Parts: sequence; structure tokens; C-alpha cells
Amino acid sequence: MSNQDIVALMDDMGKRARAAAMQLARASSAEKQAALMAMAATIRARESEILVENQKDLAAADEHGLSGAMRDRLALDHDRVEAIAAGLETVAAFKDPVGDLMEEWDRPNGLKISRVRVPLGVIGVIYESRPNVTADAGALCLKAGNAAILRGGSESVFSARAIHACLVEGLTAAGLPGDAIQLVPTRDRAAVGAMLQDMAEYIDILIPRGGKGLNARVMAEARVPVIGHLEGICHVYVDKSADLEKAVAIAVNAKMRRTGICGTAETLLVDRAAAATHLRPILDALAGAGCALRGDADVCAADDRVTLAVEEDWSTEYLDAILSVALVDGVDGAVEHIGKYSSGHTEAIIAEDVAVVERFTRLVDSAILMVNASTQYADGGEFGMGAEIGIATGKLHARGPVGAEQLTSYKYIVHGSGQTRP
Repeated sequence: MSNQDIVALMDDMGKRARAAAMQLARASSAEKQAALMAMAATIRARESEILVENQKDLAAADEHGLSGAMRDRLALDHDRVEAIAAGLETVAAFKDPVGDLMEEWDRPNGLKISRVRVPLGVIGVIYESRPNVTADAGALCLKAGNAAILRGGSESVFSARAIHACLVEGLTAAGLPGDAIQLVPTRDRAAVGAMLQDMAEYIDILIPRGGKGLNARVMAEARVPVIGHLEGICHVYVDKSADLEKAVAIAVNAKMRRTGICGTAETLLVDRAAAATHLRPILDALAGAGCALRGDADVCAADDRVTLAVEEDWSTEYLDAILSVALVDGVDGAVEHIGKYSSGHTEAIIAEDVAVVERFTRLVDSAILMVNASTQYADGGEFGMGAEIGIATGKLHARGPVGAEQLTSYKYIVHGSGQTRP
């Protein structure tokens, strides 16, 4: 397609999304719930078709030499398709945030003021290889009364199209406009440029979900507000007061459960005062699980399996079975290291000392802080929010898991009885 054709295509999608958003703003909770349930049923009914399309994406991934972590993000099987359907049902069961009364109060002059949740309007979502994001993003936008324009990565184009067809069928089955969830039909990157710079009259907010390059481009070039994060450089700090059994289990899980997600731990910080008791058992468990270790000079001196880390390691999102390890001087040393290298996503502390935990949670300014729990819980579903579009690391509008409630804004409604301002 020529650039002119793409501009015309995206302009048409924007107009249709805006019209659909106006209809969704009037849709009842029951209608949205019915659509989501119909989507889930269709996903299950078309599982074999979805898996066939996913195989096309996987074959292309092998041809282009995608990494194991990227391939894992892309791959679907029965359990993952079922998880997509179950996620839609979970979102359907959640309370509709639209119209929710956030706060109300009376003024001395008799005015009654309330703040209520309203949809944002049209949300553009630009994402990379995970096919499930098509369903997650569409469902959450719908639940919050928003129309969605989805632009998936070229790696997952066949899977995304198959899943999107199920979403549209669910919408129409419930009497809602199929244009409420649109998937950009071209792989041409000019479509991304159009979403970033040419669609401000249609798109109210953009959400990138992908690697550092994608997120950086969106946040740098977008002419509309963005909810996103650059990368997940997450830390686990093991304090001298940590229970050793907990520390071993959490460190291994935080790094190795799934290495390709943004909530995976990339750096382990161990209190220097606990090095003699805690460091070796944790490294033994990590190495035994197949994790490559890179450490500072002190860690290398304590364990010859560890490769000396370079400065770049402390700010690298490996998304692989690689972990950087450093000894720090207590909780203040951990706070200093995290403040220097963290991306503001998720950090964990393993400690039994309440004062240490309080200091860590007060001084570390990341979107999510885990206390004696794995960073892999940094997920909207695990927070009880249903599906999520991503983890926001900014400080405006939304922070942490972005679920349906975070995809709303609010308005004020003021009731009077004839008051006029003097």
C-alpha cells in the first residue's frame, strides 16, 4: 500500500472508531457482558482455527530467527487459548466501571457535587508478538466503554487476525458495533506512524505494549497522551533478615518462571551482611535451574560460576535466563542501586524485619513493590483486575497494571436548586 492509501485507511478506521465509541458510551453493562461472553465462546469454538493460524506465525518466526523468548511469547496451545477465553469471561464478570460514583460532597451554598467514571473514548493499542493482547486489549477497552484500534506486530499477524474475528463476532452477537474493536489490517509500519501523528482527532490515548524500541518510539513521537513503560528492569533485594527458604524460592521464581515477561527479575541484590548465609544457596538454586549469572567483583569472588558483570548489565532487560547479581550495603544500598538502574516497573524485597520493609517501600518509587513475593505477580490478573493491557510506569493517570478501571476518565456532575454565583 502507498502512504496515501495507508493514511486514507487509518482515517477511515478512526472515523468508524469514533462513531462506535459514541454507541459504546450508551451501551448497558448487560450488553457489554453479553459481548464478552460471546467472544469467549467463539474463541473456544474456533480454537483449532486459531492454532492453525498461530502455526503460520511460528513458522515465520523460525524463518526469521526469532529468539526463544520471543517465540515463547508468540506461541499458542490449548491451555493458552483457553486462558484467553477465560480472561474474557473474567473481564465480563467484573463490575462495570462506567458510571461508578467515585466521590460526592455538598458545598455550603447547597450545590451537590459528584465525580463519576466515564469512558476515555477511542484507545489505540500498539503491541508486538503476544497474540493474547488482541483479546485482552479489546476486552478491557470494551468493558470501560471505549472503542479500540489495535495494531499488532507483524510476528503475530495471523494469530491476531483469527482472534480479532472472534471478538467482532461476539460484538455483533450482542448487538454492539463491530467497529468497536478494529485491527489494523496492514503490516506496513506507516500505519504506526499514522496512529502516532495523524489521528489525534480520533484517538484519545495510546498504549504501547512491547519492547523498548516500540515504547520509546511511541512515547517520543505520539501527539496524544500515552500510557506505557519502556522496559521492565525489575529487582529482587534479599535483606539480612530474609528467611532463606523464602529467598531461594522467590529468587528462582522471579527469574525463571517465565523469563520473557516484563515482570521477570533482571537483577538480584543481596545484603552484604547476608552474603555468608544467603548468597551461595540462592546462586546454587538459580544455576541449577539453568540461569546464567553475571555479578560484581564480590559476587564473582564468592562463586566461580559467575561471570563479571559490565556496567551495561545493570540496565539490561535480558528477557532470558540471565541474571545480574550484586552485593549491597543493606536496604539503603539496595534503594540506591534501584534508584540508579530501575525502569520503575516492579521491585521485590525479601525481609522479615518490619522496619526494613517499611523503609524499602517508602523510599523505592516504582509502580509495583512486592514484599516477600515474586515479581512475576506483577500482572493485572494476579491483582484481581482480570486481564490487563500492560504495566504503566508513568506517574500520571494510570500506574501499575492497566485494567478496565484505568481505561476510564471522570467528569463532575453538579446539582443545584437555582443557585447563582454572586
